[in-house]
Amino acid sequence: MKHSLFALTFLTGLASAGPVFARCEDVVPQLRPQNTFAQDIGRDFDTIIDEGWIEFALYENFAPWSFLKDGKPAGIDVEIGRLIAEDLGVTPRFRLVQADETLEGDLRNYVWKGAAVGGRVSDVMLHVPYDSEFACRVEQAVFTGQYAAETLAIGYSLTDYPDPDDIPTPAYFRYDTVAVENDSISDLYLASIGRGVVSDAIHRYPSSDRAVSAMVAGDTMAVMAPLAVIEAGISADETNGFAVHTPPLPGLVRSTWTVGVAVNQQHRDLGYAVDYAVEKALSDGRIPAIFAMHGLSFLPPER
Repeated sequence: MKHSLFALTFLTGLASAGPVFARCEDVVPQLRPQNTFAQDIGRDFDTIIDEGWIEFALYENFAPWSFLKDGKPAGIDVEIGRLIAEDLGVTPRFRLVQADETLEGDLRNYVWKGAAVGGRVSDVMLHVPYDSEFACRVEQAVFTGQYAAETLAIGYSLTDYPDPDDIPTPAYFRYDTVAVENDSISDLYLASIGRGVVSDAIHRYPSSDRAVSAMVAGDTMAVMAPLAVIEAGISADETNGFAVHTPPLPGLVRSTWTVGVAVNQQHRDLGYAVDYAVEKALSDGRIPAIFAMHGLSFLPPER
């Protein structure tokens, strides 16, 4: 499944340099949802504490971050949600949701308004990529609690690339086959370099984890996707026949991004409490330990 955070990263990362503005200086203020009905804007912090539970919205089918395992939510974001709930002294509930076409759509559906048909908001949405300019444009949500970073990487078969001094970079994919998620930042980036000369070597799949699985199955020589997805996919292979690295990506201004949480702008006190819980868990090592438990690299966020 295509996740809108990748589209956001692509748009901000490939943007050409332009005039330098102070933060939010060139952003036209949006209409604020003061008149939204109470049932549409979620629960306030006091209600969450009084009722003893908090609901997190997470992306579905998004391993290793959030997915169903034996019918129950699992993954890194689930563990981070549990950590936040524990710090607040409430019980966590998890709602796995579909990604919309854009991040704005996700925030509208799950944070500040609710879907048009049968929609409702959750208390907190996890795995929201943070971008300063984007935060200026979307005033209905507060972006906080940055807990990790993601980066694009290339996984490759050691059979196809046995020489440790000769491992694949984007230029290799003029001829060497590479798997990507369809319409992801990896797909768009590889298709944009070399004026399309690598397009025949690109094999497209419905999701990044499916792309990794294709490489592991021998359908391609390499894969380009977020690091955590590649690490999770190759760790499941018992042959240890694969490796991953993060090479320079010429022309891509932003290949690493921070992820955090979003809450309704009317519930800033909830945002403060969640951010404080995340800050403590970063400082004492509990969040890095979650990644270690899953066998994944932890990339510190920008905070």
